[in-house]
Amino acid sequence: MPRPPLRVVVVDDQAIVREGLVGLLGLVGGIEVVGVAADGQEVVEVVGQLRGIDGLDVVLMDLRMPVMGGVQATATITAQWPDVAVLVLTTYRDDESIVGALAAGARGYLTKDVTAEELAHALAVVHSGGFVLGRDVRIPPAPRAMGGNRPTASVDPVVDRGADAVAGSLTARERDVLVRIAAGRTNAEIAAELFIGTATVKTHINNLFAKLDVRDRPGAMVWAYERNIGRW
Repeated sequence: MPRPPLRVVVVDDQAIVREGLVGLLGLVGGIEVVGVAADGQEVVEVVGQLRGIDGLDVVLMDLRMPVMGGVQATATITAQWPDVAVLVLTTYRDDESIVGALAAGARGYLTKDVTAEELAHALAVVHSGGFVLGRDVRIPPAPRAMGGNRPTASVDPVVDRGADAVAGSLTARERDVLVRIAAGRTNAEIAAELFIGTATVKTHINNLFAKLDVRDRPGAMVWAYERNIGRW
């Protein structure tokens, strides 16, 4: 039985870019563009409508748009419809944009010089629950990003739990996995680098999420970013 197509909404404030992405994705097998939006407010409305009809899998999100930007729209969508993945596609790779999008719950971040093949692969990855960073996207070290200011994250600040206590509760292997999550590695890449099985990686990740009190990879990345854990 053939797999149903991946249902995608394309968001960009430039009509020519929207039309180009729709046309490009239409040539890729297994993907169906079910909606478009020109700004963050419009995409929130579109997602709400589609969720009530036939469903939706991934939002391909631009960042800097009028009315409502992509970061705010991402935060709204991931909070209201957590099963809908958001993949950022933008021209910007500055620290504030990257950290803001990840803190809002985006499962991936690409720049607009990706190929059609890379874009299709990234859509499939985030839909399956994975995380992806573009080849030219790097999470910034905390002291440099945004003048040293911390981003507003979608994870609890864990002030009452004590960041040092939480970090200290991590095993050496969990810390190894966290550093690699923060660097954007996939489960398979982590397994290969640490010479362990993917099932073991998943176990470590589940334990990490529980200890850090986060729900997903972007949350873990922001947690690590805020505490300058790992080298990017």
